[in-house]
Amino acid sequence: MFVDSNLIKWDLDLIKRYDLSGPRYTSYPTAVQFDPDLSAADLVSTGQNSADLNAPLSLYVHIPFCAHVCYYCACNKVITRNRKKAQPYLDTLYKEMSQLSQWYSNDRKVTQLHWGGGTPTFISHEQMRELMGQMRSNFNLLDDDSGDYSIEIDPREATEETIQVLREIGFNRISLGLQDIDPKVQEAVNRVQSVEQTAAILEEARRQGFRSLNLDLIYGLPYQTFDGFNETLDTVIEMNPDRLSVFNYAHLPDRFRPQRHIDEATLPSPEVKLAILESTINKLLQAGYVYIGMDHFAKPDDELAIAQNTGKLHRNFQGYTTHSECDLVAMGVSAISQIGSVYYQNQHEMQPYTDAVQADSHAVRRGVSLTQDDIIRRHVITQLICHFELEKEPVEKLFGIQFDQYFADAQQELSAFTKDGLISFDPKRIVVSPAGRLLIRRICMAFDAYIPKDQNSQRFSRII
Repeated sequence: MFVDSNLIKWDLDLIKRYDLSGPRYTSYPTAVQFDPDLSAADLVSTGQNSADLNAPLSLYVHIPFCAHVCYYCACNKVITRNRKKAQPYLDTLYKEMSQLSQWYSNDRKVTQLHWGGGTPTFISHEQMRELMGQMRSNFNLLDDDSGDYSIEIDPREATEETIQVLREIGFNRISLGLQDIDPKVQEAVNRVQSVEQTAAILEEARRQGFRSLNLDLIYGLPYQTFDGFNETLDTVIEMNPDRLSVFNYAHLPDRFRPQRHIDEATLPSPEVKLAILESTINKLLQAGYVYIGMDHFAKPDDELAIAQNTGKLHRNFQGYTTHSECDLVAMGVSAISQIGSVYYQNQHEMQPYTDAVQADSHAVRRGVSLTQDDIIRRHVITQLICHFELEKEPVEKLFGIQFDQYFADAQQELSAFTKDGLISFDPKRIVVSPAGRLLIRRICMAFDAYIPKDQNSQRFSRII
């Protein structure tokens, strides 16, 4: 089906041919290239020297605790019902935050802030106030509600009072995990959550003046059916969120222990998953949402859609964003920062993270310092994955290159994409076709210097 206003075309033959494994490109180079042998001092020094100290900041806090394990989850988390574990972690976080402030704050305005997890609402209301207070003490947070301050919420771990507290301390966007409304599916993934719980949080958020509400769904979960997921979509459309993220469940029990609780025989077939995805795209487009790209949909008047239309959409470790000018300062276990021309990640496990912060005031474990080639390729990949087209001349002027010559290694693949109808490719620009938009990750891989051209890496999830 071709939807003219949204430029999406479902081509099953192309999807089957190109649906391989590939990066999601929340960064380039991807985390696979992060090197544990690089010293934290070198990474930080390079970040400080390459950052624009007058540009605004984006802050991310990772709160890893969850009271219950969701079997599908691949996030870095700590499953516990002992709420007393939160305060020692927060105290460690504050010490790390103080170091990060000395490194990067420079009184730069924080225009974007996000608490993720885990379950950020695992911590108490008083701890939420304390954490935001510490952030305001260490960084220049805005007081006029003009920032993009968001938090992930599990409706089972939040009340109307929680929403009121979050609004009080400065949040204006929320993202709720829903996944599926079918009780059988919910029981199979150990996340039983009523529609009423989710709706109550959304309603209170609207009453409190939150300006953007996002819902997360997952297709490919056990016992999901075509008709069942359509019922979920109908219910979600009635809830009327501003944004929707619809993720493909990747069953990797060897990598993620909780997934071993899921019986592979109960998962929908690849054919059913594709049918669900096609129906999802059609339903959401018909309901008035815009396809932003890679699992994400937004209303036409949402900031993401506006940024895409005006060429200002960006992508980082939180996904699609409107804040391309920001350095991302991340804190907490496993958190990944992007400062100037470096990426680095904290210790992944709780005890090493805690020990490192106590010893050194930071927990940097591994990272990468970008070469000029990395920066050029990142720019091209970001343009394509955010806007589905690329003008060559601005890239040539920005970096002093001849585009086709510089990317000679990509020409064979680009020719194949052109022949198959994924892109149009001429001397002036690359335009991703309606059929190619669903396969944008595969198109971007042509510009990835770290992926051999004769094979597709199995270190990444499948594209669809």
